Amino acid sequence: MIQPTLLRKQRILFCLLLVLIFLTIVIGMGVGYSSVSFDKLIPTILGKGTFKDHFILFSIRLPRIIITLLAGMALALSGAILQGITRNDLADPGIIGINSGAGVAIAIFFLYFPIDVGSFVYLIPVVAFIGALLTACIIYMLSFKKSVGLQPVRLVLIGVGFSMALSGIMIVLISSAEREKVDFIAKWLAGNIWGTDWPFIWAMIPWLIILLPFTLYKANRLNLLGLSEPVAIGVGVSIEKERIILLLTAVALAASAVSVTGGIAFIGLMAPHIAKSLVGPRNQLFLPISILIGGWLLLLADTIGRNIADPDGIPAGIMVALIGAPYFMYLLLKK
Repeated sequence: MIQPTLLRKQRILFCLLLVLIFLTIVIGMGVGYSSVSFDKLIPTILGKGTFKDHFILFSIRLPRIIITLLAGMALALSGAILQGITRNDLADPGIIGINSGAGVAIAIFFLYFPIDVGSFVYLIPVVAFIGALLTACIIYMLSFKKSVGLQPVRLVLIGVGFSMALSGIMIVLISSAEREKVDFIAKWLAGNIWGTDWPFIWAMIPWLIILLPFTLYKANRLNLLGLSEPVAIGVGVSIEKERIILLLTAVALAASAVSVTGGIAFIGLMAPHIAKSLVGPRNQLFLPISILIGGWLLLLADTIGRNIADPDGIPAGIMVALIGAPYFMYLLLKK
């Protein structure tokens, strides 16, 4: 049974995070290379603004803000699942190579397959999922020993190695590619939010509508998987079956996010840890908080990054890495 005080604390934090996200969205809508004054935001949203303000808000700012928020939520939830099924606090889809696997698949698809503009938006998350899934399966198999089961430390080390190797493959792939395609992949590698249009939002939303409620439904299973294997088996959990289902969920969430945001790491590492420190390790409590923290962190990083340097700004992936890399080192030394 969850204590009423913890539930109350979770609800308060949930509301505070919603307020933070709302304020960041308002600031993000108003600031940028072509700014829209804050007193014009509401009239423009209601359809009473100028053509310029309407174009900036609905064609440039809002799609980017929404896609960034959704991607941050997906990455945070993916990281929380990976940490739960591996019992390793350092697991993150960017660190253990899942994002890189998605990136290689996207690069191959983008460079060597004919692209139809109408279907490209909807195919790219599927392609990313296939690449990420193949990578995750290989890492999982190499980290698993029949006598002892999944080895969490081995998983992170193999994942880091795979991430570096796949980044090398990406460089080989683009070394002989056309200039325009190289620019796209370079932006992807830097974590530059590139899917900044409404069709990318419609392509990503179905994945989240299905996978977010499914993961929250599986929260109790994640609690049990966080225990030792004999205890989990003793209470009737089919460990390998649940791990595979949840691993597929984590891979799909990460792939749907990075297919439009590029190679962004550390959101899936930081958000679950911050949430656990606020409301404790029980998945029913910290998963909703983690989702909102992940969305807010990526939204904040992108809002700051695109306003630091005109006109293109600093990619969100670099901004997140500036915070996430020291945090990763802190956790590594602590654990």
